[in-house]
Amino acid sequence: MTERNLAAAQDKMRAAGVSEPAIEAFGHYYGQLEQGVSGLIREADIEPLVDPPRLADVTVDPVEGAAALDRTVLIRLNGGLGTSMGMDRAKSLLPVRGELRFLDVIVEQVRAARAAYGVRLPLLLLDSFRTREDSLAALAAYPDLPVAGLPLDLLQSQEPKLLAEDLSPALWPARPELEWCPPGHGDLYPTLLASGLLDRLNEAGFRYANAANADNLGAAPDPVLAGWFASSGAPYAAEVCRRTAADRKGGHLAWRRSDRRLILRDTAQTAPEDMDHFTDEHRHPYFHTNNLWFDLHALREKLVERRGVLGLPLIRNDKRVDPTDPNSPAVVQIETAMGAAVEVFEGARAIVVERERFLPVKTTDDLLLVRSDVYRLDAASRLVRTRERAPLVALDKRHFARIADFDARFPAGVPSLREADSLTVHGDWTFGRGVVVRGDGRLADTGAPARVADGAVL
Repeated sequence: MTERNLAAAQDKMRAAGVSEPAIEAFGHYYGQLEQGVSGLIREADIEPLVDPPRLADVTVDPVEGAAALDRTVLIRLNGGLGTSMGMDRAKSLLPVRGELRFLDVIVEQVRAARAAYGVRLPLLLLDSFRTREDSLAALAAYPDLPVAGLPLDLLQSQEPKLLAEDLSPALWPARPELEWCPPGHGDLYPTLLASGLLDRLNEAGFRYANAANADNLGAAPDPVLAGWFASSGAPYAAEVCRRTAADRKGGHLAWRRSDRRLILRDTAQTAPEDMDHFTDEHRHPYFHTNNLWFDLHALREKLVERRGVLGLPLIRNDKRVDPTDPNSPAVVQIETAMGAAVEVFEGARAIVVERERFLPVKTTDDLLLVRSDVYRLDAASRLVRTRERAPLVALDKRHFARIADFDARFPAGVPSLREADSLTVHGDWTFGRGVVVRGDGRLADTGAPARVADGAVL
């Protein structure tokens, strides 16, 4: 039965024009799914990463740093729709600083680096079939952005959602597009090869890639990091940050005891009995930022060696075929994580970066912070904190979790948080103009919609 279901899924992919390497990779992971591969990484099988080098201690000759950056392509993962915030389009099109969207800020960072260091620095978006059209339309406003001979994006593959009951391809005639899903950002590597773009980049003299999430504006082009990676000779490197008590859910790197390779362990790969160790910021003091560097030559060699399938750990993502309908059939999405490639490359490294390079926006709590006066854009369009530590923000999810609801409750802009230690909002509050939060600002649930007056100090 499962063999027939796999064939049906692969036939569906061929009919949709999916590349053969992507179909072969899907078959590889389908086999793992069928076998019940859990992907669990036991605490007893790893050793914590405790002493990686620090970027703050790195010195790079400016000429060498610029030369390395000139041979680097900037890849930004742009397949997310921001569904957790109630969006149905690319999250990177969300305004984040005034009228500027994530994509606008990324473009300005690229432009600033090109002007400052005299580098080519192509920008390449990894788009999904749901984000491509709108994102490319937004980039059309920047005619100086493309680098001759290279595209502005790479289209992520797509694969069928599988019914949880028997792993057959899901059918949803009401909205057939919901029968498909992207395969996770681990798809970046085989897609680079299958598209021919990996060879084009190598032929054009590009040697390195820096990949990061499009919603992380902290990962700006950096010649020091580029120079460090180039001089290291490593095939792959991951940026990590020191953990705090607030970072307990984030994945981390560790040494696998069996072969002394760095591996990525995430929450879904941790057994319940190991969660105390997983969340212990003292035992595992650094978290994985998903800001990655890899050598394009080394990547090609590894992909050719493995016939286009890197063999990254499987991630089983249990969903509903229609995410907005809890009564729609339960489905499984097969995914892999880009950062898991660290275990594929012998000699992979990690480097500790400052928290400024990790500013993701996963919730409207995060969005409030980056829209506030806690941050400013410097001359290179990098987000810079205006105070030593960002305050903690906790907004009532019933009223603020969706972007439309969030924006409706800040019609005159977000409050000043520069003097705040925290902001906690319970209940349905709409903020007036010029609100200031000092210390620990708290709003209690009144049981009815309420308003914070113009100019109020919380």
